[in-house]
Amino acid sequence: MKNISKIPALDVSHLTVLYNNNPILANVSVTIPQGVMCGIIGPNGAGKTTFIKALLQLIPVAAGAIKILGSSIKDVRNRIAYVPQRSSVDWDFPITVFDMVLMGCYGKLGWFKRPSNADREKVYQSLNAVGLQDYAHKSIGTLSGGQQQRAFLARALMQDAHIYFLDEPLAGVDITTEHIIINFFKQLRDEGKTVIVVHHDLFTASTYFDHIMLLNKRCIAWGPVEEVLMPAYLECTYGISFATHMWNAMQQKRDQL
Repeated sequence: MKNISKIPALDVSHLTVLYNNNPILANVSVTIPQGVMCGIIGPNGAGKTTFIKALLQLIPVAAGAIKILGSSIKDVRNRIAYVPQRSSVDWDFPITVFDMVLMGCYGKLGWFKRPSNADREKVYQSLNAVGLQDYAHKSIGTLSGGQQQRAFLARALMQDAHIYFLDEPLAGVDITTEHIIINFFKQLRDEGKTVIVVHHDLFTASTYFDHIMLLNKRCIAWGPVEEVLMPAYLECTYGISFATHMWNAMQQKRDQL
């Protein structure tokens, strides 16, 4: 890792989000250091997507404090990249892969500057990084689900961010694409970036990520994988029967490696 600051990538205190006066997230506190790959794990309906959107001020927050790189989001927004769930995007919009990826630089350019030749060259470099160099001039709607996800990652790479927030980037992709994406994340981490990923698979979480945040409307535990993926924390997150089953299955898988 290179020049990792001691300032946390993310420092959240007592975050609460309400919907119709019912808590979706309640009193969530977590600190994530810079330069790690962190998986946000929890059951369906645990508030994982809500958590990411609350951090980025995409939804209102009832209470709590959020610091990203030691500052409020309005002061560091240009250092953040966000990749939402693929299902939330209109893939029928008539745009090429090249043009969609180029849009990743618009936040730094502002309203009145046009992309430079260097920006356009960086599009090809970003597509090459995710294995889509041959798809630049295809319509985004003609790509497979995994290819669309990789195009989204290429656009995020254009932002030259310090922190990447990704919501279920591995959902519905084939195993080859999954490995490409994970290797892409590892490269970002090794460059000193922070990668925070909403994820659903406990089996792969234990090998994909350095840090884990277990979430079920509140933060059950957070920290290095080996400290967090423990039976007691899994029980609090998923319930005792599911947690026992998952723990035994995870142990069997580790024994087979």
